[in-house]
Amino acid sequence: MEFYADSYDVAVIGAGHAGIEAGLASARLGCKTVVFTINMDAVGNLPCNPSIGGTAKGHLVREIDALGGEMGRAADDTFIQSRMLNRGKGPAVHSLRAQIDRRMYSSRVKHTLELQQNLDLKQAEITEIRRCDDKFRWQAVTKMGAVYKCKCVIIATGTYLAGRIYVGDVSYEGGPDGMFGATSLGKCLRELGIPCRRFKTGTPARIDRNSIDFSNLEIQEGDEYITPFSYDTMENPNFPLENKVVCHVTWTNEQTKRIILDNIHRSPLYSGKIDGIGPRYCPSIEDKIMRFADKQRHQLFIEPCGLETEEMYLQGASSSLPEDVQIALYKTIPGLENVKIMRTAYAIEYDCVDPLALRPTLEFKNYEGLYGAGQFNGSSGYEEAAAQGIVAGINAALSVQGRKPLILERSGSYIGTLIDDLVTKGVSDPYRMMTSRSEYRLILRQDNADERLMPIGHEIGLISDEKYEKFLDRQAKKRAELKRVRETQIQPTDTLNAILVSRETTPITNAIRLVELIKRPELSYEILTPVDTTRPKLPRYIFEQVEVEIKYEGYIKRQQAMIDECNRLECKKLPHDIDYSGITGLRLEAIEKLGKIKPESVGQASRISGVSPADISVLLIWLAKQSSSFDR
Repeated sequence: MEFYADSYDVAVIGAGHAGIEAGLASARLGCKTVVFTINMDAVGNLPCNPSIGGTAKGHLVREIDALGGEMGRAADDTFIQSRMLNRGKGPAVHSLRAQIDRRMYSSRVKHTLELQQNLDLKQAEITEIRRCDDKFRWQAVTKMGAVYKCKCVIIATGTYLAGRIYVGDVSYEGGPDGMFGATSLGKCLRELGIPCRRFKTGTPARIDRNSIDFSNLEIQEGDEYITPFSYDTMENPNFPLENKVVCHVTWTNEQTKRIILDNIHRSPLYSGKIDGIGPRYCPSIEDKIMRFADKQRHQLFIEPCGLETEEMYLQGASSSLPEDVQIALYKTIPGLENVKIMRTAYAIEYDCVDPLALRPTLEFKNYEGLYGAGQFNGSSGYEEAAAQGIVAGINAALSVQGRKPLILERSGSYIGTLIDDLVTKGVSDPYRMMTSRSEYRLILRQDNADERLMPIGHEIGLISDEKYEKFLDRQAKKRAELKRVRETQIQPTDTLNAILVSRETTPITNAIRLVELIKRPELSYEILTPVDTTRPKLPRYIFEQVEVEIKYEGYIKRQQAMIDECNRLECKKLPHDIDYSGITGLRLEAIEKLGKIKPESVGQASRISGVSPADISVLLIWLAKQSSSFDR
């Protein structure tokens, strides 16, 4: 029997990384918020990789932090090893990645939710959402019959929605890490008419540290100087941080490959049991063997899951093969000859939405007050989920308060790129953020995320005045250092020329501006320390940011010009109620695609597959005529 339980401004279904950011953003903006989770002990769980960040993902965490989100601070509080990836490449692709103590992280974010004003955390399975006619717009119903009235609902179900686990021939309904799935809600959403599809992902086995022979394995250390995710951590007097563990590297071999090939018919991926589409850029070990048949070996990383557990994670070895095959193939890997599996690898198939049904605000086009976030929207990864979560939470709260929604442009952030890709281009497999997805990655670096997004976070209300003042102080120090570097003259000395010769760059005979020396590819701030006598005492990250802006100044200016042109089209807004079939000159495919996606702007329209430059020209002419008619 149903009963009325309570009413909320915003209800969040799911307490994974998307749900956490959504709930905190909504509550911190002053909305009465509830976050539902099937199991309170699974809040902020890391069911796949025990890490935060990585290539492009580290950018997302920095951007979440700059907007006022929680993931970066929580990762800094609970990391056990930190590394900056891609240091051998340009600054656009430098990406922070940290191994996380997964239990400590879960406890940390759960307690943050519990302490948050305006927020209730409830263990309950939502089995149904339904529209209602009063001011609350939606009702969320639990398995126990409790009815919660809500002005906005955010679906952040991760891989729980109609989840099904696969290990060889064995399959059963369930969620990640042995949790229950959310079967009833999946059926409800389909009955509502929400366009759903089946995706799948997987995870490797967890193995006992005591059964691993580390003697001949390559050790992977963390960075000597640790760069934190959060700007709050940078300002903390206890900074810098320290690594607590090492990781190890090993490889598969021909024997591993033979065992997999001999048993490939037992994999549900290849026997036809799994219908869901898996992540293209994170294939299972059997998928790697089949797709890259010419490769003799594949790299694996052995990573600790925490400080107070013996569980180790086998990065790169996810699988849905039967348990007996998993045991056999893992034992062929150097260091794992006597391995003991603590948790068997599995694949999980789940429901998610076609993100073309969403606006850039992450609100459903045909369901006012209903939002999607995270893997429910067709993405993969904790960081992609959290990025969508904070945007959905912000927009749900702004909707309740009657304020203008937040739409992040793809030219201004990776979060904007992620959401634009989802709602404009759609997905055919779980979406993973990569630096190559952005046309503007030299400007969208992780080191300047605060410069790009903190003013937005402050304007919305998630960045406090105190934090914003610290941001303004950092910017002032950076500008002053840029000015000093451009104006400082360095005299030719034996010390300087010895440095230049040692770095195989031309010595000088006349005074030269410091900025010209830093521009040289062979030199850096650090190398020039002995001759830079007027250098002020500043945090290391300010020098790093100044150096990037100096060395890449020409490229940055060129990319900014591209952004300015892009923004010209983004500013040309399109009404939601346009009848594209009535616009003369549009091709039939363009009419169909534009009518389905209903782009917010000409810029978004230009990125829709099937809409040509000629179609955009027709749209611009039509808009000009509409504006001219309105002016008259």
